[in-house]
Amino acid sequence: MRYTKRALVALACAFAMLPAGVAVAGSGPAPKPSERQQAKEAAPSAAGNPTSARAEAAGVCADAYSIGTTGYIYRSGVKIASVKQFYSPNCGENYGYLWVWDSFKQANSDYDVTVGVYSYSQDEILGQRSWLNSSGQEYWSLGTYTVGECTAGVGSLRRAGDPLSNQAASSKRC
Repeated sequence: MRYTKRALVALACAFAMLPAGVAVAGSGPAPKPSERQQAKEAAPSAAGNPTSARAEAAGVCADAYSIGTTGYIYRSGVKIASVKQFYSPNCGENYGYLWVWDSFKQANSDYDVTVGVYSYSQDEILGQRSWLNSSGQEYWSLGTYTVGECTAGVGSLRRAGDPLSNQAASSKRC
């Protein structure tokens, strides 16, 4: 019995020392990113991702990036959403962006959302989009040709049963 145990331990150690495989750098083209990586790159995020499916559906240009400081929507003293403004140099457009925080989304299955771009010179909300009885997390306005104006991203969020919306704006950008 003692010799059998030693033989098994020796055999296990021998197999542990054998390499499982050898990695060799190839000379051909780099492999295409996996579908999983592509999905990760297009995933929505609190920071805003202009290549997400919702952004593409709203016509957001892929080079858009966040400008100004983020505004926060509060309900009863608790942050429930973020509001940002994005700018696309290639398309010459601004976009409003609203992200519903996980804590609010998980506690509420039904809410109304609006998002747009406020133009200080026109005193109007432009590119506004609205969703009633929604349960999503990421919302984009339509693009606005307001690059030469002072603007801010604006958004509102109303929980089902609340008589009024809670709202916020990102910082003013000129």
